[in-house]
Amino acid sequence: MPGKLLVIDDDTAERAALKVKLTSAAYEVSQTGSGKEALRIARRDLPDMILLDNTLPDMSGLDLCRRLKTDRRMAEVPVIMIGSRNDPTARIAALEAGAEDMIARPLDDLALLARIRSILRARGVAAELALREGTRQALGFAEPAGEFVQAGRICLIAADQGTAGLWRRELMDRLRDRIEICTPAQALREAGKVAPDLFVIAADLSRDGEGLMLLSELRSRPATRHAGIIMAVDSAVPASAAMALDMGASDIVSLPLDFTELALRLKVQLARKRQGDRLRSRVRDGLQMAVTDPLTGLYNRRYAMSHLARVRERAIAAERSFAVMLIDLDNFKQVNDTHGHTAGDQVLKSVAGTLGANLRAVDLVARIGGEEFIAILPNILPEAALKAAERLRAAVCASPITLPHVSDQTGPVSLIQTVSIGLVTGGGPEETEMSLAELLHRADKRLYGAKKRGRNRVCVSASGRAAA
Repeated sequence: MPGKLLVIDDDTAERAALKVKLTSAAYEVSQTGSGKEALRIARRDLPDMILLDNTLPDMSGLDLCRRLKTDRRMAEVPVIMIGSRNDPTARIAALEAGAEDMIARPLDDLALLARIRSILRARGVAAELALREGTRQALGFAEPAGEFVQAGRICLIAADQGTAGLWRRELMDRLRDRIEICTPAQALREAGKVAPDLFVIAADLSRDGEGLMLLSELRSRPATRHAGIIMAVDSAVPASAAMALDMGASDIVSLPLDFTELALRLKVQLARKRQGDRLRSRVRDGLQMAVTDPLTGLYNRRYAMSHLARVRERAIAAERSFAVMLIDLDNFKQVNDTHGHTAGDQVLKSVAGTLGANLRAVDLVARIGGEEFIAILPNILPEAALKAAERLRAAVCASPITLPHVSDQTGPVSLIQTVSIGLVTGGGPEETEMSLAELLHRADKRLYGAKKRGRNRVCVSASGRAAA
């Protein structure tokens, strides 16, 4: 089933007819004729959407909508109210009560189903983002401090400049946001820059359907994919509204515009855009935190092992060699014991920076343990890999590290840190039987050999053959 819908209407015949339409579209439909029963069913079933008649025997539809929106469990369930006539005042009251929209009878099946699909699609995306945000918080990532909410940026695209100017003047009296006028060409150029938060676009511009084509283009471009887009459509052509919603419009308004209604819809869409941006940003941050070492900023072991597996697979397929280095700081415990853990952190960060600065852009360096790093070098010959390892070792030696002030010192302390490196090179058909665990075991043995031979040196193993 694509969704659970609750129909609330005291007219049995209307309720049954609506259920038939929705069931034929594969929705799971429950129904009732009273407000009190509707509250009970909604709390029990948690529907994906509610279709609510404006007139009920025990309470008004507006009152029921307000009660649903103040219920913590039901607040996010979208509500479409159904009125007996196309009344702008009633529609504004419904929007103010928290409804997604109010549509008038007789219901247009095409427009109604498109509206339902659009709302459920948007709700599904929001729910997925919220779920990922919940996972992020469960992993212990702190809630960011409250941010100052900046004014939004709204772009108006009408059939002509005079109409767009009228829209702007009317909205400026109702909103505190930045309101601009642009052409379709300017809107598409914005798709490569920082895009507006919202667009209001007439469905018909210089020619019929041009606004709908612009909607499709904006939805296909990364910079404007998540922008709110409200389409202004001719109320006499309901097919345009249905098409706009199915093409990705966030909302629709009818021409001629009621600017109080448009301002309300813009406020709702702007709030949703901000919430979506916050959640997407937190998800990206959470994913980044999941694969990044917080001290050094390098990738962590989880990411490095996945990356190594991909490098090995490609090397085998292309019959090319690659290299893996295990890099360990020499005598690091003495740094912590002598200068403290803050100084130790500074050494780790400094060495991480030196390693990253002395590898190719295609190479990867990650911190995989306390003072242990890994470097993964794809598509490199054994001789070049050995030179790279020696370059890293020498670069760390040649980079004095200034430690922060410590309690028993009168000023900064400078020290030279050295590293030992175990290097394994491999790839090609002969490596197909060697697992990642075996590869890392060989690198670890070479690292142990470097330590045993006096530290600050490189030991290498090529295709399983070891050399000092």
